[in-house]
Amino acid sequence: MDDDSEKAGGVTRREFIKYSIGTMAGCYLGMSIAGCGGSNTNTPVRRWPIAKDVFTTAQQQIMPVPVPPAAPLINPRDLALYSEYGYDAWQVGPGLPHAVWKSIAPDYADAPKAARLLSFFAMTDIHIADKESPAQPLYIGWSAPFGPTGNSSAYSPVLLASTQVLDAAIQTANALHKNSPFDFAIFLGDACNNSQYNELRWYIDVIDGKVITPSSGDHRGARSIDYQRTFQAAGLDRSIPWYQVIGNHDQFWMGSCYEDAKTLAARTSGTVLNMDLGGPSSGAIDRSGYYMGVIDGSDPLGAVIRSGPEADFPTAPTVAADPRRRALSTLTETGSSWTQEFFDTASAPVGHGFNLVDPALGSGFACYSFVPRQDVPIKVIVLDDTVKGAGQPNYAAGCLDQPRLDWLKKELQAGQDDNQLMIVAAHIPFHPYRNLVTDPSQVDAAPPFMNLFIPAPFPGATSVVSDLSLLAVLQNYPNLLMWISGHRHMNTVTPHIHPGDPTRSFWEVETSSLRDFPQQFRTFEICRNSDNTISIVVTNVDPAVAALSPAATSRGKAIATARITSACTLADASSHAINAELVVQLSPAMQGTIAALGTPV
Repeated sequence: MDDDSEKAGGVTRREFIKYSIGTMAGCYLGMSIAGCGGSNTNTPVRRWPIAKDVFTTAQQQIMPVPVPPAAPLINPRDLALYSEYGYDAWQVGPGLPHAVWKSIAPDYADAPKAARLLSFFAMTDIHIADKESPAQPLYIGWSAPFGPTGNSSAYSPVLLASTQVLDAAIQTANALHKNSPFDFAIFLGDACNNSQYNELRWYIDVIDGKVITPSSGDHRGARSIDYQRTFQAAGLDRSIPWYQVIGNHDQFWMGSCYEDAKTLAARTSGTVLNMDLGGPSSGAIDRSGYYMGVIDGSDPLGAVIRSGPEADFPTAPTVAADPRRRALSTLTETGSSWTQEFFDTASAPVGHGFNLVDPALGSGFACYSFVPRQDVPIKVIVLDDTVKGAGQPNYAAGCLDQPRLDWLKKELQAGQDDNQLMIVAAHIPFHPYRNLVTDPSQVDAAPPFMNLFIPAPFPGATSVVSDLSLLAVLQNYPNLLMWISGHRHMNTVTPHIHPGDPTRSFWEVETSSLRDFPQQFRTFEICRNSDNTISIVVTNVDPAVAALSPAATSRGKAIATARITSACTLADASSHAINAELVVQLSPAMQGTIAALGTPV
């Protein structure tokens, strides 16, 4: 176990004893000896059961414990000090009520809910990581000082347990499903951290419920370190169909750079990546000066080793090479190899949406639509809004080229013509509030927006829309309810208010990452109200981790990292969740269409 996992997050000593006994019993009763994911580690297989009781944040919240004012400022690499100074401490707090947001439905008068039309959950930005891959920019984050100049995307100790966190989240979703069934699940992109084959296979195989060997190369620590040990994933309940969106990290080196000969070779060569310390847009990946290192899987804390200035190494540091680390993109193509892996699955539907892509639109096209329930006229439009091709100004930006914009307009118009309500599901948000806006009363203060699309004629850009021009397109379709996304690793709710027609207004909802604090996913329940308005009830969920599990340790690491990099203050004790009831005003035609539909509440 990790040294600092002895604290077990925010549990008391009595809870620690209760949970640890239950956890150890559950884990070791299921132990067997098996081969593991194509490796030769032959390590014991265990399970990581979650806490017995499962809650949403409407019932209880995971809340950071403020760091004592006298605590020293520590650096990302000071792993042993995270617990000593309380940076990773958390506790359970009271539930967060659902605030009613009526910003886009001025005629709504608190009508009671009449029927449920659709229920689903969304997870995003899982960033399954091969922590021992030599192709990561770990040293950039590892060597950073305390404060906002740190780069948790380059390094954070949450990299240790990405597969176990996903497994805990899946088990939590399964428990919620037993209480109130979901119609489907959708995963909103950035399944992988660095677009590697083994990362994507771990991701799909966790959801499929297979045996996972969460290490690579020479599998250091695979028999003794908790986060390295082979485990049996629980798998998503097979009665829940799940669909996938593609993200920037799924296609590009660290989600930031188009692949070149250097990045492709770094994945499988075994030689630790040598690059500059500048940002990706500065071309640092194609310069040299610092070895980026790997995480030491034999260290309970997961320190970065074989890293530092090039001058400190007489020869280039190496690790055991592993062909399963190969990149999923090439010098000329992104996306198609990644989407093809979703046809190698044990869960439904085969292809997880990519079977619905029109083949006439090309091998790299990753947009499709589906209707989750044939008795409810709601269509989900899955949109790939990532950049494409070499020479782009920012590979973390949003982009729609002309073929994808044309496809989106066609799908929206078809939904409008067929009297279907519509949800757009994409990876990158297009015009959300820049900061966390938790109260609908804050809307009147006109908070600033975040612009994420870079259109031509910006040099190299291929997007044919900006945030505002895309908004104008979307508001042509009154049946659009909502745009959902991930990407920024935060929870936001943004009303897009049409100045003259409330039926042309819609919601934009971002869901936070399973990688970084607050490590939440989100449930959506779409209800018909008695006045035939629509209420979209959105609820954040903290994975129900068990004490002493890698997922529990990861929660503390995520909180500590957020504090060290100034993503939240040392005194912050909030969950960063947003629970809301988002009201939508429909056109008269759609009111008539849905008037008798849904499962009575």
